[in-house]
Amino acid sequence: MFRYIRVLFSLFFCTFVSSIYSLPALAQTDGIDRAVNAAIAPIADSFSALIFYSIEGVPLIMVWLVVGAAFFTVYFGFISIRGFRHAITLTRGRYDNDEDPGEVSHFQALATALSGTVGLGNIAGVAIAISVGGPGATFWMILAGFLGMSSKFVECTLAVMYRKENPNGTVSGGPMYYISRGFAEKNMPGLGRVLAFAFAVMCIIGALGAGNMFQSNQAFQQVVNVTGGATSILADKGWLFGLVLAFLVAIVIIGGIKSIARVTGKLVPFMAIIYIFAALTIILMNYEKVPGAVAAIFTGAFSPEGVAGGFIGVLVQGFRRAAFSNEAGVGTAPIAHAAVRTKEPVTEGFVSLLEPFIDTVVICTMTALVIVITGMYVDTAGMSGVELTSKAFSSAFPWFRYVLTLAVILFAYSTMISWSYYGTKAWTYLFGETRNAEIAYKAIFCLFIVLGSTMNLSSVVDFSDAMIFAMALVNISGLYVLAPKVKQALRDYMARLEQGDILKR
Repeated sequence: MFRYIRVLFSLFFCTFVSSIYSLPALAQTDGIDRAVNAAIAPIADSFSALIFYSIEGVPLIMVWLVVGAAFFTVYFGFISIRGFRHAITLTRGRYDNDEDPGEVSHFQALATALSGTVGLGNIAGVAIAISVGGPGATFWMILAGFLGMSSKFVECTLAVMYRKENPNGTVSGGPMYYISRGFAEKNMPGLGRVLAFAFAVMCIIGALGAGNMFQSNQAFQQVVNVTGGATSILADKGWLFGLVLAFLVAIVIIGGIKSIARVTGKLVPFMAIIYIFAALTIILMNYEKVPGAVAAIFTGAFSPEGVAGGFIGVLVQGFRRAAFSNEAGVGTAPIAHAAVRTKEPVTEGFVSLLEPFIDTVVICTMTALVIVITGMYVDTAGMSGVELTSKAFSSAFPWFRYVLTLAVILFAYSTMISWSYYGTKAWTYLFGETRNAEIAYKAIFCLFIVLGSTMNLSSVVDFSDAMIFAMALVNISGLYVLAPKVKQALRDYMARLEQGDILKR
């Protein structure tokens, strides 16, 4: 049965890609950019409507994600708080052992996963949340980041626990493996295979949307903004920008996880420091406005305008953008964390809980404060996404839009190379761990970078969000079933740690 489903997916994917051949005819009359939108936007809109089915304005998928994160936070005794200090110690390499199985260090695994989350979701996603839900959306983003730390702990522990060590020394892991293998241990092998297959399919498409098209789209928009806007020489040449970006991505992803880890290990700290420094500078320059901004965030979060109106809208936007930014519970980060060098699966669970904290609690909050302090959210004048954030930063430093442009490109670039790895592992899970299979997916991935540069923001955001939350449906189901296994491993690890059986290096 699994073989037949795989064949059907192959046929569907080939049909979807073949639709691209209709673009030249459309392009002759409407241009390349409009032709791409005409071919793909209807698919994105239909799928988004299905995934975000709502009752009284609340998407059911949001309830599923939030309840799951809250459950894991309580079930593991607020591990996000009591394990925070140990997570930092592990990330510093105090327990690393080069002889352990795996391909990358704790820090490199964290940097690779962070490069897939610390990206345009922090810049464009926050702006979208505030422009739609107001300053109050920031509060719910922070809360979602805190709860998401526990989800990350569970999924990344399982990723190492059930990873597959290949004969050539490489490692494959993630929800595809811990769901299929873990469910088999629970005497549910058939269900495990079906869910693992479903996740792999959605991860492949999600990598092409959230980790690819959205990134190239927003990077291109920022470059256009700083080079003249509608009058820019690049305004109608998204395909050209996409080709250059695709080439730069291809150079790195050909080398696999070790090559990606080397690049992200240097790139992520560099770009995060630049962005945080700029945000802190603006906040300190306007320190007298900080209390008012904080008050606006809290009052907006609990607006009395109506539980069925303003409050629900703000809450949904906050959680939706936070999930898009830190991906907690989605199941992508475990694919990168599975490659860590360790014999103790729980250690990577500790390290991974730092991701939502850095990504959402720190960086997204700083972006939100800059937007609220500068007041740019009050009159967006049709601005959205990265353009709104750029305007907020430039209000303090007119020249900063050029620095932000560099940050946007670096964020987009690092995110894409990480997501290419996620998609590749999902692809090879379906089609085999072969070199030809890897090359085929990476070629498709680079093609979609070009497509993303030509699409409009609304279609890309809807498509990206839908794929992210669809993956969470399967992943969190697996986490519920396998959580007791993680809890037992945590108890065993903490007992040995307190007894001194686990030594620092």
